[in-house]
Amino acid sequence: MRKFVKLQDIDNVAIAVQPVKAGEAGPDGIVALRDIPQAHKIALKDIPAGGEIIRYGVCLGYAKEAIPQGDWINENMLDLPVPPALDDMVFGTKLAWNKPDVPVKTWMGYENPDGWYGGTRNLLGIHTTVQCVTGVLNVAVERIRRELLPLYPNVEGVVPINHAYGCGVAINAPEAKVPIRALRNLVHHPNFGGEVMCVALGCEKLTVDMLLDPEDNIPENVIMLQDIKGFDAMMDAILAMAKTKLEKLNQRRRVELPLDKLLVGMQCGGSDAFSGVSANPSAGYAADMLVAGGATVMFSEVTEVRDGVHIIGERCVNDEVGKKLAAEMRWYDNYLLNGEVDRSANPTPGNKKGGLSNIVEKAMGSIAKSGTSPIVEVLSPAERPSCHGMIYAATPASDIVCGPCQLASGIGLQVFMTGRGTPYGLAAAPVIKVCSRNEMKAQWEDLIDINAGPITTGEKTIQDVGTELFHKIINVASGVEQPFAEKYKLYNDLCIFNPAPIT
Repeated sequence: MRKFVKLQDIDNVAIAVQPVKAGEAGPDGIVALRDIPQAHKIALKDIPAGGEIIRYGVCLGYAKEAIPQGDWINENMLDLPVPPALDDMVFGTKLAWNKPDVPVKTWMGYENPDGWYGGTRNLLGIHTTVQCVTGVLNVAVERIRRELLPLYPNVEGVVPINHAYGCGVAINAPEAKVPIRALRNLVHHPNFGGEVMCVALGCEKLTVDMLLDPEDNIPENVIMLQDIKGFDAMMDAILAMAKTKLEKLNQRRRVELPLDKLLVGMQCGGSDAFSGVSANPSAGYAADMLVAGGATVMFSEVTEVRDGVHIIGERCVNDEVGKKLAAEMRWYDNYLLNGEVDRSANPTPGNKKGGLSNIVEKAMGSIAKSGTSPIVEVLSPAERPSCHGMIYAATPASDIVCGPCQLASGIGLQVFMTGRGTPYGLAAAPVIKVCSRNEMKAQWEDLIDINAGPITTGEKTIQDVGTELFHKIINVASGVEQPFAEKYKLYNDLCIFNPAPIT
């Protein structure tokens, strides 16, 4: 088992696979000058004050003081570099890629009446216009699960789309388009089978006609609580409407679909320095397999690609896609600036404990989950894709915000990479967990679905784990397997991204 990981020949640091004691030999006989925690960096040469600290073949930052060979390099020792410029990026210069073999080109999913992506699950989605209805709806949902779902065995669950938007907000503000777009697109999620059910209050700013398309805004689809006399009548109305929707959903059956009917999201959270060595690259290889087979894959998280945006730009298929990428980065730069922070606000204490010194290092590992295929489209937050292939969907990096944005874009399944561990999950789509290190799998054996740790130790290759993950994706999408988060119903709240003012 190897003790250190060095990724590029020009790197002047390596990552400790296991904790290293002072005096122990490191790479090339270098002696560790201090104890070095697992996943943290050892200096492979003397680095002068102001000198570059290089990993992934890129400059992570500049040494605040001279760092001797063999020293431990941590987050307190680097000055953050200037982010890549957006105005002089080049696009479409690295479109060639080695397509991997694709052993499976179909899956078992649910066709949808709109002909869009297939569903990986058959769920009753109940949409809301405002948070005020959540209490009533949650009581009704428990009754639906207890009293109605057993009567409709082909329906796999009921999902209330509860959220904190809808009132007390500047509904006509320019950026209100973001949360409204997210909620509107969630109505048409592939896992909801085209059935529309909405519970509204009656006095909210997000009116039903703003949430639903005209053809869906009909009495058969909408319950207005302020028009109903009392709680019991509300329960009766919600259960009666749910019954009619469940009867229709119960007629859905899985059929064999081509991979071009599958949309998969890639996200990472609780990352560590191994994430860019094992979990994310293996997810990237699985993504390449999916794209080669005709599927669509999206990756996200603006602050976690910002420092690698020029690398992504080179993979954009044309100037139109590249300019949209630059525009999304610029919008987010301004969004952070208005909040008087920058991208350095991203890394968490856990990220740093896991060896990630700053956002540059985190970003270099994060983009590995996108694989190597050309990027065919760039989406604003919660937009729906219009083509097949690898897509960059601009979202916040927060797990509980990125997830709903990707759901609104239509993902039927999400792959989630982690180094430190998180029980994160989504109610509307299954989430497969991939961990970056063996210790994480041992700690959470019944929460982590795929262990990429053997890549870090040198016992498996990226292709090995990526292929394993590809088959897991097909099986989960087809309903053959349940990932742990789905099995235990570990569902996070939906946090809808709202950059507009709250009044």
